[in-house]
Amino acid sequence: MTTNKLNAQNKNYENDVQTIDALIKASYEVVSGEKVAKRQWERDNYLHHPKAVYSYFDREQKKQATMTLQEFHKQTDEMVFGKAFYENEVNREVRVFSNIAHVWSTYETRLEKDGKVERRGINSIQLIFENHRWYIISWTFSGENDKNIIPKTFDRN
Repeated sequence: MTTNKLNAQNKNYENDVQTIDALIKASYEVVSGEKVAKRQWERDNYLHHPKAVYSYFDREQKKQATMTLQEFHKQTDEMVFGKAFYENEVNREVRVFSNIAHVWSTYETRLEKDGKVERRGINSIQLIFENHRWYIISWTFSGENDKNIIPKTFDRN
């Protein structure tokens, strides 16, 4: 992509990073879509700090796993190739100090746009404010299961 195209594209995403609300909203939009639909990875790259990491509990290996943003994109592409994936936020708690913020974001996942909720979980998202904008610096996410129910304090009800 040429520098002019990249700069024009980044201008389209500037509103996504001016507030925490806009950043979190955009982060859910980039991963959601119909099966085989290309996700908005250019926009997602703009939302994240270049050194951002993703972390989750790997149930198969029974340990915490960490990946880069590019690894997350690749894994997500493989996951959504054969099915739709829609994730939306249902509750948020935010704490801000100076140029850092911590967002607890409870989510629901659907495999059809207006389908039933298939999964729920919580994203722990760390943000930094740098160069006049917010960046996602890290994500840790955990899905709900029979032994790990989302507490009422993190639920929309």
